[in-house]
Amino acid sequence: MKNKRKKIALYIFLVLAPALLLTICYGYYSYKVNDDKSCRQVERDATIYQRQMDQVIGETIKSLEVLAITFESNFSKITDVKMALRKMSEKDPRYGGIYFLDKKGNVTTGTNDYLKQYSLKDKSYIKTMNVTHQSVVSDQVESLSNNQKVIAIVTPVIKDNVVQASIVAHIRTDYIANIIQLLTPNTFVQFKSEKGVPIFSTNNQIFNEEADKRVTLPLDRVPWKITLIHKVPKINSIFNNTFVFFLIITTIIHVIYLFFHSLSIKRQAERERIQNDTQKLELVGTLAASTAHEIRNPLTGIKGLVQLLSEKYKDPKDQFYFSVVNKEINRINQIVNEFLILGKPTIQKIEKIHLDHVINDLNPLIYSEANLFNVHYSYKINSENIIVLASKDQLKQVILNITKNALESMSNEGNLRIRLDSDNSVAQLSIIDSGSGITEDDMEKIFTPFFTSKEHGTGLGLVVCKRIIESFNGQISIKSEKNKGTEVLISLPIFKG
Repeated sequence: MKNKRKKIALYIFLVLAPALLLTICYGYYSYKVNDDKSCRQVERDATIYQRQMDQVIGETIKSLEVLAITFESNFSKITDVKMALRKMSEKDPRYGGIYFLDKKGNVTTGTNDYLKQYSLKDKSYIKTMNVTHQSVVSDQVESLSNNQKVIAIVTPVIKDNVVQASIVAHIRTDYIANIIQLLTPNTFVQFKSEKGVPIFSTNNQIFNEEADKRVTLPLDRVPWKITLIHKVPKINSIFNNTFVFFLIITTIIHVIYLFFHSLSIKRQAERERIQNDTQKLELVGTLAASTAHEIRNPLTGIKGLVQLLSEKYKDPKDQFYFSVVNKEINRINQIVNEFLILGKPTIQKIEKIHLDHVINDLNPLIYSEANLFNVHYSYKINSENIIVLASKDQLKQVILNITKNALESMSNEGNLRIRLDSDNSVAQLSIIDSGSGITEDDMEKIFTPFFTSKEHGTGLGLVVCKRIIESFNGQISIKSEKNKGTEVLISLPIFKG
């Protein structure tokens, strides 16, 4: 139960927590990006509409002023005035009507009858025009008899510095609003007067005054302000994108987690295998240490009796049996020695050894063994006076064990070579044969205790060799191909002190 809880906690910490954290960061980032993008878009739109509204008002005032200059000399013929107003109105659909007023503010003529026999003298923009003698834009929306919403712009007709008449143009707010709504259907646009009174607006939807973003800019031609309000980014779309991101990032993290988890399982299995092998070796060593003397003492007695019997019975057949018994006794002794080496570390006699002397000492034994197997043996010492710190007897045991394996792998007329080299601070001893080689599957198991491909092997020879070389701070490695031979490389640190 405790192990299960630990795995669940590890899963949450390594998979779910990072996925949720990255998803939250992505969602917040998406919201900010969309919000900033929307704000920039609204600012651009506000600038565009500000310029367009200034342009509409400016063009209208300019047209009215040109028309007023035309009427300064003669505006007595009403038909000519009406025709001029009609031509101007027909050029642009923004006009709801254009009217000619006398100096008292009464409507004389116009492009339509909405203001027929109607006086505008009480309008604030008319009064302002009479005082300033300049074009004035109304700061509020007017409703005509046809319920059309308009904004009035008035321009005086001045003669001898006296306002003789005036021209009033009605700008249709629905026309401007439709154009704005067509360009930005999801944006609230509102024009306000200098006093903050709404003039007209588009997309009259309910907006959250606190949550929604707003941009306000002043107009240049008139003391108005344009305000744009845009909705905050829709949570639904951001949530959908964030949820898709969560699924993707969770899948990726799961794949990474499973990959490293499988590696962890393999490493754990490898550690358990090594630990089991170590426990086996320790068990064998403990068993060997406690029973070595009990095994060797009877063997010594048996070996002595067999020797006495061999001296008494000289028959060739009996001598053959005695030789077989002696051979098996020696084999038992060798196995006991290997068990002792695999046991707990013992005090070794470490000394300075010349590797070339060791090879020269072993050459007669290797030559004789090679002749028995009909194998050609050669050696080459490329570097002399190579000194290492090791146990001479154990080092000889390693070389003899490897050469014995090499000879047993060659059926007939093979080649066995030993080469001694040095590389900086490392001595390299190579033992190369042209035998049957080792398969790829067996290469992974050659240093596993009790693994052997021989019929009568113990599977401890290479394990013992590896433990001995590693006790001298060296390394042993094997390169082999099936039916192409094997090379065993032993590396030992060179003693320089």
